[in-house]
Amino acid sequence: MAYSGNTGLTRIRKAIVFSWQGFAATYQHEEAFRQEVWLALVLIPAAFWVGDSTLERIVLIVSVLLLMLTEILNSAIEAVVDRFGNEQHELAGRAKDMGSAAVFLAVVIVILCWGMILLF
Repeated sequence: MAYSGNTGLTRIRKAIVFSWQGFAATYQHEEAFRQEVWLALVLIPAAFWVGDSTLERIVLIVSVLLLMLTEILNSAIEAVVDRFGNEQHELAGRAKDMGSAAVFLAVVIVILCWGMILLF
């Protein structure tokens, strides 16, 4: 296992920089993530208005963040698969399909959470 030698605040600072680079790369290269960011900018503030309790607000916000997290992971899977070539391979297709299925389930979670809280 590689060890960078960074500890303490240096390690934390570098981790934050790398995370920000990941957000920026995903936003730059993935249209779906850009749409989800804009959706989050609407839905997260709306959660404070829609939710009647702290728990409802948390559920609404976490569902949106979960969708964004899943999209980032799906994009990472696609980038790694594409890195190793564009030829058709059953495992590459399966990996991409599984990532897509994960995003779909995250969308379903957002719809269920927001729908149930808004309707009931």
